[in-house]
Amino acid sequence: MGFRKDFVWGAATSAYQIEGGAGEDGKGMDIWDVFCKEPGRVYEGHSGDVACDHYHRYKEDVQIMKEMGLKAYRFSINWSRVLPDGTGKVNEKGINFYDRLVDELLGAGIEPYITLYHCELPYEIYKRGGWMNREIVEWFGEYAALVAERFSDRVTHFFTLNEPQCFIGLGFLNGAHAPGLKAPLRDTFTMAHHALMAHGRAVQQLRAHAKQPVEIGYAPTCGMAYPETDKKEDIEAARKSLFAIPDVSNWSWNVAWWSDPVIFGAYPEEGMELYGPWLPEIKDSDMELISQPIDIYGQNIYNGRCVRMGENGEPENVSRYEGFPKAANSWPVTPEALYWGPKFLYERYKKPFYITENGISCHDSVSLDGKVHDPSRIDFLERYLSALKSAASDGVDIRGYFQWSLMDNFEWNSGYSERFGLIYVDYQTQERIWKDSAYWYRDLIMKNGEKE
Repeated sequence: MGFRKDFVWGAATSAYQIEGGAGEDGKGMDIWDVFCKEPGRVYEGHSGDVACDHYHRYKEDVQIMKEMGLKAYRFSINWSRVLPDGTGKVNEKGINFYDRLVDELLGAGIEPYITLYHCELPYEIYKRGGWMNREIVEWFGEYAALVAERFSDRVTHFFTLNEPQCFIGLGFLNGAHAPGLKAPLRDTFTMAHHALMAHGRAVQQLRAHAKQPVEIGYAPTCGMAYPETDKKEDIEAARKSLFAIPDVSNWSWNVAWWSDPVIFGAYPEEGMELYGPWLPEIKDSDMELISQPIDIYGQNIYNGRCVRMGENGEPENVSRYEGFPKAANSWPVTPEALYWGPKFLYERYKKPFYITENGISCHDSVSLDGKVHDPSRIDFLERYLSALKSAASDGVDIRGYFQWSLMDNFEWNSGYSERFGLIYVDYQTQERIWKDSAYWYRDLIMKNGEKE
């Protein structure tokens, strides 16, 4: 047992993080273009104005993907590049860029997976209330219809929203990400509801305008929960903890609230009670829209917390021991997350499963020999993918894995201080250098994840 024969080995990026070309060819401004110009918002004042210059270097980047043996590439379209005002007039030069990218990928034998939204909210839409404005459901639907009309003759896999936990939670609850607001709780729940409705409208529009059968998914995130031991009660504690409803102060970091409505057509009852004072009016027709059937379920998984059953019969987190392994950005290294996370999620939602992001930030630099040695990343990937393989062997319908990230890029409010890539990017020269992990991943793909 192990990974299926047609397992999709891929890598992922997002538009604002790699493209650059910020003011070029009619692109409208998005909230990150604005946020990065505000003093103190992003590490050392960095911005995505140039980023990895993928807008001009996409052919070189696709050639790298081909040489790495990637079966698929997950990227996002910048909504404001194709619809500068977020709605209305189409920017044909923006469409043309993604047309060329899709054709280049297909010519290299790489399957394009398009993400509609990865934090790139058009500023003109933001000025009209953004996620607070219920009209965004239709605006996002219009955008989804455009993407389907222009690309679904060649692209068959689409994800609607990436990490709503982050673009609502970090954007509007704690203000770390664009647009950098700390909104009233009631507003954040309203925005979340509209985002989920927009997802449903996008599913409808993708299906209505698709030129051929398509597979549509959704890509939330969250820290996973894994049991301290294989005892039945610890496993049950971890499962319960993963889908528990957190306190309202940090409510967006939540699996069930974002996924139960999409799959089951209802918010968790516990959440309806706990969050009741801050919730907007929720109509039956809203839930019908949110729960439009999807084909595949994605999850961005980086780490998890260890859980056991407490003496009081309730789950409790197990403290991490002194010197617990961590990434360069201090995230814990917990390979168990890639076994128990998919297992619990698949048991609950019963949808074909993709890891839509997974990776590690390391202290990468060019060594004296001109190479980039990143043994920590190879070790991380080996551990995590071994756990994922075990989940596949134990019956989880895992269709694919997208490594985050293809190349070093603009890591949101951390700017260029974090390196997650398989490919090293020298931001002064835009030279791309294969890290040791890129060669390792190439070899792993050739063997479909099997060791010698």
